[in-house]
Amino acid sequence: MAAKIKKGDNVVVLTGKDKGRTGQVIRVLPTENRVVVQGVNMVQRHTRPTQADPQGGIKHKEASLHLSNVAIVDGNGKATRVGFKVEGDKKVRFAKSTGDVI
Repeated sequence: MAAKIKKGDNVVVLTGKDKGRTGQVIRVLPTENRVVVQGVNMVQRHTRPTQADPQGGIKHKEASLHLSNVAIVDGNGKATRVGFKVEGDKKVRFAKSTGDVI
């Protein structure tokens, strides 16, 4: 089945502590139904010093969100659902609110 949300898409968070925040999808984890969004759902990670990072310490990074908690942002800047249609011989994604091809 084709993915409704892909890497590089602009999405808005629908629920949780970061509700209403927008960002770009950095990574999609299809087997776990999760996405990582840039600058959203930040967590602190305690890392010990290594050769690659001799300083170590507390690092901030993005944690994953469930796919159901994010939605694609349409041309108007609002959340929209994603549909599929065939244009010519290609299957394309489109925003259900505006009908624009994503």
